[in-house]
Amino acid sequence: MNIIFLGAPGAGKGTQAEKVSAKLGIPTISTGNIIREAIKGGTAMGLKAREYTEAGKLVPDEIVIGIIKERLSADDCKNGFILDGFPRTIPQAEALDAMGIVIDKVIDLEVPDEAIAKRMSGRRVCAKCGASYHLEYKKPSAEGICDACGAELVQRKDDAPETVLERLKVYHSETEPLKEYYSGTGKLKIVEGQENVEDTTALTFKALED
Repeated sequence: MNIIFLGAPGAGKGTQAEKVSAKLGIPTISTGNIIREAIKGGTAMGLKAREYTEAGKLVPDEIVIGIIKERLSADDCKNGFILDGFPRTIPQAEALDAMGIVIDKVIDLEVPDEAIAKRMSGRRVCAKCGASYHLEYKKPSAEGICDACGAELVQRKDDAPETVLERLKVYHSETEPLKEYYSGTGKLKIVEGQENVEDTTALTFKALED
């Protein structure tokens, strides 16, 4: 089964993609990860991507699409795959179609912006060992201190409220139109994100079976 996961940053689509990957035995393909892998592996597209990343620029669509195409040709994708973070725009979705890639299901994980902002702005990570916490859902024993190593907990720049709101704004303008794009194919399934991760997972698997 070939699956695309859509959802705003912080909606938890990465977690759901991992759970589906484990159950179905198919790889999760995250755009950021495979770009890094292509650069590290020195592939033709990876070398092109490196020119942009080293200059601090966004990797252009045609290179991202080329890297996706390289990855999807790997043996572990023969029985299916999960795309997490691609496509992000209508042109990327059209490029995927042009490659002849058949998508079976598109899961859109819906979580209100307010809940995402609360979830992400409350996250804290250990500056030393990388352990993660949350001011409401997973508090450390001592405020601001990592339980594992005793180092200071910090808020990542990506989790700052103003950054979260800007990322959501970009998502709504650039990525959310994909819902309508895939709705016309009959492959789109909406999953309402729940407070409990396992409840969301149950709804995700139900959507895949429908």
